[in-house]
Amino acid sequence: MTVPTLSVVIPVYNARDHIAKTIDAAANAIERAASFDAELVLVDDGSTDGSADVAESSYAGRLPFRLVSQPNRGRFEARRAGVDAATGDWILLLDSRLTLAPDALQFVGDRLEADRVWTGHVDMDVAGDPYGTFWKLLAELAWHEYFDNPRTTSFGPSDFDRFPKGTGCFLVPRRLLLAAIAAFRSRYSDLRYANDDGPLIRWLSERERINVSPRFSGMYVPRSRLKTFVRHSFHRGIVFLDGHGRSESRFYPVAVGFYPASVLVAVAAVRRPLLVPAAAATVALAAGALGLKRRRAPFEVASLALLAPVYGVAHGAGMWRGLTLLVRDRVAARR
Repeated sequence: MTVPTLSVVIPVYNARDHIAKTIDAAANAIERAASFDAELVLVDDGSTDGSADVAESSYAGRLPFRLVSQPNRGRFEARRAGVDAATGDWILLLDSRLTLAPDALQFVGDRLEADRVWTGHVDMDVAGDPYGTFWKLLAELAWHEYFDNPRTTSFGPSDFDRFPKGTGCFLVPRRLLLAAIAAFRSRYSDLRYANDDGPLIRWLSERERINVSPRFSGMYVPRSRLKTFVRHSFHRGIVFLDGHGRSESRFYPVAVGFYPASVLVAVAAVRRPLLVPAAAATVALAAGALGLKRRRAPFEVASLALLAPVYGVAHGAGMWRGLTLLVRDRVAARR
């Protein structure tokens, strides 16, 4: 019996505090599965904190290691470079802040003949952190149909937007992934702002079912400071427009309707400044009420309520930034 070859591709950008644990967990999962002939491909996307040095000293010869270095071009281009350099028949994409569960590869290794594409069930290591708690709840509320009853299942184009998915923990045949990367089109010319999760996986789902299970899982370490929370929320707003400003997305009406709605809110706020704190309070109360409706713990409800206005402003600003990028690219293309 031929042992399948696996390349674990990890894009890294200033992740020296997390990359050692990510590599160690991946190596442990590979050794525990004992069903893959594996290698590690790390792509240093212009890090300035010595992430590559930490990574090289972390793998300790446990599996073949390859380092690819490039200027900062964003996660999509880093993953493309890693997949190009990979030699495995299968690719496991991992985020540099994610630790793979010990039995994750053992679980999917016995199922690859029938179910070839897997997206990870990602939990978050919140440990009383309000920012991490907010991100955790945001995901669980957005895809509550799955998180209310985590199970081994699959989805396709018709129910694509009802399940969590992401390339932060994603297993797929290399040839299929290469085809998806070749077909990928961002609305932005600068791929650092591209939504490389949604459109890429949607393309794959039109060809093969995407499998998800709490048995194929990982733990993500979220950002835990207000400054990084705001910056990440802003970036997610830019990315959101690229991924969901498309008619095939269930959130397309939200993306389109946001702009006139936000203009009306801004005009009203200029005319009546007292509406700003009132609007923030309304958003906080609505978010808190949603958390209570979903029977979340008091700390979770408080985190959701207090950070929802901050997230809303930063995310909205990111969406306007995304629209600016789109207009700029269109104008440049016509010159």
